[in-house]
Amino acid sequence: MPNQEAASGHKNDAELVDKFKESRVRVMQELRKVIVGQDDVIEQVLISLFVGGHAIVTGVPGLAKTLLIQTLGDTLTLQSRRIQFTPDLMPSDITGTDIIEEDKTTGRREMVFMPGPIFTNILLADEINRTTPKTQSALLEAMQESRVTVQGKTYPIEPPFFVLATQNPIELEGTYPLPEAQLDRFLFNIVIDYLSEDEELEVVGRTTSPQNLQLTRVLDGREILAFQSLVRRVPVGEPVARFAIQLVRSTRPSKNGDGRLPFIQDWVSWGASVRASQNLILGGKVRALLRGRYNVAFEDIEALAAPVLRHRILLNFHAESEKVTTDDIVKKLLSAVPKPKSGL
Repeated sequence: MPNQEAASGHKNDAELVDKFKESRVRVMQELRKVIVGQDDVIEQVLISLFVGGHAIVTGVPGLAKTLLIQTLGDTLTLQSRRIQFTPDLMPSDITGTDIIEEDKTTGRREMVFMPGPIFTNILLADEINRTTPKTQSALLEAMQESRVTVQGKTYPIEPPFFVLATQNPIELEGTYPLPEAQLDRFLFNIVIDYLSEDEELEVVGRTTSPQNLQLTRVLDGREILAFQSLVRRVPVGEPVARFAIQLVRSTRPSKNGDGRLPFIQDWVSWGASVRASQNLILGGKVRALLRGRYNVAFEDIEALAAPVLRHRILLNFHAESEKVTTDDIVKKLLSAVPKPKSGL
């Protein structure tokens, strides 16, 4: 009987993998109706979706950050809401608040909780760095535990739940840096860059001509939750897992100054947390499935090292004075950290 159950579970997983790959193709087809290029960005957003993690998309204005997230929401049978973050936004504008409501039949008044826009499946936090740290912190509990506490009462957020945020890296006036504790709750910091000349030509052609786009919704919440469960069953070999962990541990400078990577000691104040190791492995699992593989490879970890680590490495003033970026640190790490050899 146990063998039959195991065989049945394996068969079901195989069917789910096929459905996963089919769903990825269908989502991409819908996104391609609106989004040109940005293959790596789209893949990382989809990985966030299938892991069940949150992502922040960083790029200069006009690169379709908001459009990408809105289009993704339009291709899923999920509720999505958008919050435009501004300096005067209050925490209650996000989480909701208690209001006094009168019962018309009895005349009694009582406090009733009015849910805020965070009670949704996909929350677009547009220009998240334009609001104060106090308001930004209203997202912390929701992002980590999928719940909100207001006036001592806790209200759960129904899964699936994703925060997909955007931020502009070049405007400093009227912006507030995101607290490190909040940045660490984002699975990825996805950097979106300029398109190639041919891609930009296609965008201009599309957007300056008549359009009648019809997007089809291809995935619902139940299917996404099933895919998220499937992802966690993808195996990871010990050498690959050790490589991911060693990458993350190598970002942390030694307190006594005897770290084996001198550039970490010279340029980094604080390294990445254990959450980075978890996210590297989970992201690697999705990336493997997207490529038709059933196990995580070194290349999956290497491909996702930058989006997982770039927002978790805190540089010191030496790095800033030498114009060293966290992406520079990640590139050097990938060259410096050896891949563990298999015991076979």
